[in-house]
Amino acid sequence: MKHSQKIRSVNSKNSSDSDIGLIYGFLGVLGFSLTLPATRVAVLDLDPIWVGLGRGFVAAILAAIALYFTRQKLPSFRQWRSLAIVSLGVVLGFPLLSAWAMQRLPAAHGAVVLGLLPLMTAIAGVFRAGDRPSRQFWVASSIGSLTVIGFGIFSGAGHLQPADLALLIAVVVAAFGYAEGGQLAKTLGGWQVISWALVLAAPVEILPMIVSTSQHGLTASPAAWLGFAYVSVVSQFIAFFAWYHGLAKGGVARVGQIQLLQPFLTLIASVLLLSETITPVTMGAACIVVASVAVGRRSPIKRVSHCSTSPSSDS
Repeated sequence: MKHSQKIRSVNSKNSSDSDIGLIYGFLGVLGFSLTLPATRVAVLDLDPIWVGLGRGFVAAILAAIALYFTRQKLPSFRQWRSLAIVSLGVVLGFPLLSAWAMQRLPAAHGAVVLGLLPLMTAIAGVFRAGDRPSRQFWVASSIGSLTVIGFGIFSGAGHLQPADLALLIAVVVAAFGYAEGGQLAKTLGGWQVISWALVLAAPVEILPMIVSTSQHGLTASPAAWLGFAYVSVVSQFIAFFAWYHGLAKGGVARVGQIQLLQPFLTLIASVLLLSETITPVTMGAACIVVASVAVGRRSPIKRVSHCSTSPSSDS
């Protein structure tokens, strides 16, 4: 009797953690969904390098204040290595590449390409945990990737635009940053992961920001500054609090499913905030990508024996 009660108690706790993880994950995705439209507004007046790196620098100041006043312990050497991956992916790589791309593409277009992010996050989790995906997973991945490439070629009048390539690379680096951060949040804490990653990347951002300011200045409209403020405070900082906490609570695989909503939330924001037109081709491509991601994420994944000690839910 006691054994069965203990099992029910454990199952109830796991279910509760999963539900909490989904709630936090949704809040994170909701914050992320406005990133492309806000970036699009910001780069109309501000240099993409300044927007891409400046958002991380502003968020790093907030992170340093939070870490100092809560007296957080310094991460271990192994944790610093993981934080370096997070920094390269979600603090430096994705913001810089997406800002450059948003100067050249509509936010709605970018939403289709970023629709691959959940599947790429799953693939990054596969490499992180040492799993072996099924054939169904790779077929779904291929369909989603080919759809995005085909959409880019169609929109680019017969060729893939450099901005599309930049977004694809941004998806890859962000995915590895998500997967690594989700793993690390289990031991370091969700908000601590993004905070330390921001602080780690801050020294790298200073010189390019100075050069950008000297060349392009900082004259911009209030709307551009509002967009920059959003990506700095919400996209780069607050949304990650919820996102990494959700991944740690509910697992990368389960909570990562909520990213399926992000392309459509971004498309809606593009219409409401930027008055962009959503063509049937854009909506169709977004639906195909999201469907392929959903199929891929639900396909079975086998665990290799030598990685049996890795967390099983984060692939």
